[in-house]
Amino acid sequence: MYAIVEIAGQQFKVSKDLKVYVHRLASEEGSKVSFDKVLLLDDNGNVTLGAPAIEGASVEAKVLQHLKGDKVIIFKKKRRKGYKKRNGHRQYLTQILIEGIVATGAKKAAPKAEKVEAPKAEKAPKAEKLVEAVEVKAPKAPKAKKSGDDLVIIEGIGPKAAEALVAAGIDTFAKLAAASAEEVKAILDASTSKVQHLDPTTWAQQAQLAADGKMDELKKLQDELNGGKAV
Repeated sequence: MYAIVEIAGQQFKVSKDLKVYVHRLASEEGSKVSFDKVLLLDDNGNVTLGAPAIEGASVEAKVLQHLKGDKVIIFKKKRRKGYKKRNGHRQYLTQILIEGIVATGAKKAAPKAEKVEAPKAEKAPKAEKLVEAVEVKAPKAPKAKKSGDDLVIIEGIGPKAAEALVAAGIDTFAKLAAASAEEVKAILDASTSKVQHLDPTTWAQQAQLAADGKMDELKKLQDELNGGKAV
């Protein structure tokens, strides 16, 4: 007997006494967990499909341990930008032991009985939860807002040069376009990073095209440049 069950956003084929690694669960080690999103159930050749989940079916498991997965190296590079970035990532995982598969049960029937007896009483809290969710999420919107532009798009500007410009108050294409080459060169010379060798002669022109949204013209101009310098 096996089942296809959804756990922490992933689908697994599980059977009794099988150990599975899933995305980190909030449950403590040694505790019991139950997953009721059973999508398919095979009971000795008798296959049952859910729509999307099988009503009354569940998978019972025990949390064995919390751990991290193997390290994954993430390498990013932008051609002709002088941009390279290497990061490592280890996914937080939880190892669980499948203790059994419940084919039938009344776990989903009980909530239905409550809805029939007092449907209005249940709908009211749901409406309040939706209102609370909107009120809680609304203040988070400004946190995700970014006022600056990605200056690395400009030919010749790397991550270190972009940091120096942002630290000097030039964090948008419009500000870079308004700054003279002498002003930008002074910022680079005063930086503690090794960016003094960069030539910002064409940066203002590129930034103006980027600020105007003329990305095709910007790409055409950058094809004629070499490290941000006119050939």
